Formats: sequence, C-alpha cells, structure tokens
Amino acid sequence: MPMQPLELPGPHGDWAQFVDDLVECGLADARRIATGLKDGAPRSAHEVLDRWNDSSIAVSTAGGVAGLLAQVHPEVEVRTRSEAALQELAKFGSELSLDKELYAVFAAVDGGGLDPEAARLLAKVLRDFRRSGVDRDDATRDRLKAIDERLTVLGQDFSRIIRDDVRTIRIAPERLDGLPKDYVDAHPPGDDGLVAITTDYPDLIPFTTFAHDGAARRELHTAFLNRGWPDNDPVLHEILDLRHEMATLLGYPDWAAYDAEVKMIGTGEAIGEFIDRITDLADAPGRRDLAVLLARARQDDPGIEALTAADNAYYSELVRREDYEVDAQEVRRYFDFAKVSAGLLDVTGRLFGVSYRPRDDAPVWHEAVTAYDVLRGDEMIGRIYLDLHPREGKFKHAAQFGLVSGVAGRDLPEGALVCNFPTGLMEHTDVVTLFHEFGHLVHHVLGGGQRWVRFSGVATEWDFVEAPSQMLEEWAWDANVLRSFATDADGVAIPGELVAKMVAAHEFGKGRHARTQMFYAATSLGLHRDRPADHTAYVAELQERYDLLAQLPDTHFQAAFGHLDGYGSGYYTYMWSLVIAKDMFSAFDGANLFDPEVAERYRDRVLAQGGRADAADLVADFLGRPYSFDTFGEWLAR
Repeated sequence: MPMQPLELPGPHGDWAQFVDDLVECGLADARRIATGLKDGAPRSAHEVLDRWNDSSIAVSTAGGVAGLLAQVHPEVEVRTRSEAALQELAKFGSELSLDKELYAVFAAVDGGGLDPEAARLLAKVLRDFRRSGVDRDDATRDRLKAIDERLTVLGQDFSRIIRDDVRTIRIAPERLDGLPKDYVDAHPPGDDGLVAITTDYPDLIPFTTFAHDGAARRELHTAFLNRGWPDNDPVLHEILDLRHEMATLLGYPDWAAYDAEVKMIGTGEAIGEFIDRITDLADAPGRRDLAVLLARARQDDPGIEALTAADNAYYSELVRREDYEVDAQEVRRYFDFAKVSAGLLDVTGRLFGVSYRPRDDAPVWHEAVTAYDVLRGDEMIGRIYLDLHPREGKFKHAAQFGLVSGVAGRDLPEGALVCNFPTGLMEHTDVVTLFHEFGHLVHHVLGGGQRWVRFSGVATEWDFVEAPSQMLEEWAWDANVLRSFATDADGVAIPGELVAKMVAAHEFGKGRHARTQMFYAATSLGLHRDRPADHTAYVAELQERYDLLAQLPDTHFQAAFGHLDGYGSGYYTYMWSLVIAKDMFSAFDGANLFDPEVAERYRDRVLAQGGRADAADLVADFLGRPYSFDTFGEWLAR
C-alpha cells in the first residue's frame, strides 16, 4: 500500500486537540519502546537500532507538527498548546538522553556485524548520550536536565517576543515619496491623516530601499532593530549563562566549543579563525564598495561621515540604478508573486526530476496555505506546504519547517515553507529568498527516503545545511531561468540585458555584505564566549570591528537576533556554507544550468543522501575532490 501523508485537521478542525493527541501518542509509544529496550532480553545490534528508530520516529513527527504550528497557526491557543507540547517533548528527550540504563544497552551492543550506515547510527547515538552527560554523577545529571528543560522554555520566549513585537511608525503621506505606486496605494492615511508603516518585511524592505526621506528610513529601521527590547534582554542573558553552565558541566571550556564539536568546523577556536579569515578576504572589496556608497550619499548630504543599515539599501539601490542602470522598481514589475511561485516549481521540478501536483483538498492551517504532492514519475515522494504571506501571530522571517521526516517504506517526508512575501509584485531580493528557502524544502523531501530517521532530510552537519539552499539562489540570477517566468503585466519576459545588469549590480556590495555577515557571526560567537554584562555595548564594539556600516544610535540588534536561539554560537554557518555552495556550483555549466548529468549527480549524491555520510564526503563525491576556498575567494575578489 502506498505511503500516505499525515492527515491534518483543516482550518476549521480542532488543531489544539490534534497536537495534544499526536504528542501524547508519540510520547507513549516512545516511552514504551525505551522501557522495552531495558528489559534485559538479548537482542542483536539491528534489533536495538530498529526499536530506537521506532521511538525516534514517534517523537520526530510529534515535534515536527508542534514546532510548525507554534510558529504559524492563526489561533493563539494552538500556538500556546504547541509550545507546551514542545516543552513536553524536550523534557522527555532530556530524560532519555540521561537514562543510564538505556545508555548501558547501547554501550553493550556489538556493532561488529553492522553495515556502515547502521554502524554510523550507533556511533551517533553513543556520542549523543555522552554529550548529554549520561556518564556524570546524579547531581550533575539532574542539573543538566533542569538546564535543558529551562532552555527550551527560554528559547520559546525569545522567539515569541520577537514574533509578537511588531512595531509601527506613523508618518505624513508625503514622506512616502520614492515608494512604488502599489505600495503607496496599499498604505492609505488613517483617520489621523498619517500612514502606518510596520516593521514586518513587506513594509520594511521596500520602505528602506526606496523612501527618499532619510529621517523616516532611520525611524523605521530603528524601530526594527529595537524589536524584542527590553523584554528579551534578561531572556538572552539567562540563555547564554545556562548554555555556558551546561558546556562546562560537560567538560568544555564554553558553549562554542561544545556546539562546534559536532559540526564540520570542529572547534570553537576555528569559528573565530574563520570569521577573521573571511573578514580579511572581504576587507578590500568591502571598503571599495563602501567608498562608492558613501560618495553617492554625500551628493545628498555633504557632511555625512558614515552609513548605517538605514542608509545601506537606499544608497545601494541608487548606485545600482545610476551606475549599473538597474532600477528595482523597473525590475519588480517582472516579478508577480503568482508567476514567481509557479516558476519556482517549474524550475526545481526540471532541475531535480520531480513534479508538483496541487492538492486543493489537503487540510491546511490557514486559507492562504497551498499544498502540493511531490512526484517522481507517478510515485509520490513527499508533500509540501507553502505559507508565504504575513499575518498576525505568524513567524516573521523565512524558513523551512520539517513536518514529517521521511522514512523509507513508512513515512512520506513533509515540510512547510514559511515566508512573508507580498501578494503582488515582489522585489528580486524576495525572489532570491524564495529560491533559497525552497532549497531547504527540496532537500528535506529528496533526502527523506532514508532507512534511519536520524539521517532523514536536512540531517547533515549544521554548518552545511545552508549550502544547498544558497546554491539554489544561483538559478534566481540566471537570465534563461528568469525569462521562463518573469514577465510583466503584458506578458513580456524580462530582458536578458536587464538581467545581466542585475547580476553586475548584485556583485557590487558583496564585500560589504560579507563584512556585515561576519559582524553577525562574531556577535553569535562572542556573546556565547564572553557573556558580557552589557550586550548592547558589546555588540556595538563588534559592529565597529567587523561591520563597515555604523551602528544606528539607541538600538539593540541582539534582542531580535532570532538566530541566537536556533543557531546559538554558529551564525558563521551561513558564510561557511556559502564557501561550499560556490565550490559546488562550479560543477555546473553556466550556459546550461539544467544539464541533467550534473543535476542528477548533485541530486543523488548530495541531496538524496540526507545525513547518511559526513557533508565533506558528500561534497567530495559530487565534485570528485575535497571542497576548497578557491572558488569563493576568486568570486569575492572580482
């Protein structure tokens, strides 16, 4: 019998009860399996691992559903119940990881006859037990359990505060000068004669890109950088202190050392070295970029000494328009959301040898969500959900959420793409973001046919996770690809000459962008390593050292730096992954990005492997050599 997708309740169903039931059943199954493993009965290594796999599947699905709904469901009660469910699942996971009897079962397993993949799973399980502190004394284990549970709650608090803190500025209509007509039409004055502009991305990005009023840009961007402040300040302090305590109890000098041990980079010290290496590589091109922006800004304000984030998008757009003849308002008329989303499916379907069948009958959590079955030939290999427009109470950024982890012969992989795009015309930057995030989603589906759920989907080392999604961005910059779906209201495709100019304009600013990324990476590392008493002052020092943009006064960027929860000390992973993405992309022929031989090799040797092997080995298998910095360094220097 073919595998069936998870049956969701639909927009009018009892989602809160659905989450409660799913988590209760998942926990009951997992507890029963764990208890059974400790009954003393003789079992082969495969039998132990099979039962562990069953337990992991039960909690994985429950966690996937609760994790998604906590961020996207329109009802507060469902989001709250989902957060509570995640706490229960985390509590169980902590108990399991600190269970000495269970650890003894795995430690006693004779793995001599296991195939390489099963042996890899056994090694990972034993490593996870040791990293949880299962071999520590009772008092230490109790403290580690308490820390783990508290960190779950704090992480949810940190994310919720950011999600719910939507700020608004109110300005006179004439201060919208420079904004596209459709934006102005969508923002009529209120009863007080003022226009409301929020910090949500569909408002923020066009405003900071096009609004001529510098004071208004600074007012909005200041509000954006103050989301989460001051409420998240004590939350973040406690998160950082507890992570440090956990790491030191486990014998590591700090959280970065603990966290990096299971990543490609290996050590906390290597993170700092990588940040400095990229900073040095990006210094000359970054300062060259900044000089151009500052010179253009001084045409408007001869006394300006430095640029901030409130100036960057605006003056970058002016330089692209005046020096590269790329007008973002001209460009955006080719990127209607409906055409872009359809084009995305066409492009990725052709590239990866799949098709997408709309499922209007599939239950979803909001009427704006669309569902598709993913097919290879006539075989259904997964289901995806696209939740792409903003609404109250929804996750504010762009991300892929795994709903169900695929397991060969048992569960179809299912995932959701959660973004906040406008329903009409899109900025090309939004198009690139859509391709990027869809890269995670297709990785989740294509990598979902694994024997062991531990290796399903996006299950590689965390600092490789972004590489496939960053590489898919390249297709959003190719003229032939864009012309297949980017058409204006009259159906005229975007001119190839315009795309060439867009690419040239995109290349401008990459050095400055890399320096800003290293500021973010240094922030995530430094806050964990140094745990300063005054986060704002510390982050200001890091920005002065690493970023080429000046800090906006009286802002508190770290309070809404959501990656500090999920990525911890590892924000460097975006740039680390980009190094690898650029190297992998070099295998493709720029004149034919759909070359089936290369595309299939990439699909089968990287994406479809999930976490069955180390990322470095997957890349080497695809490229025929180890990855290197050379391609990235050459690209950055151009």
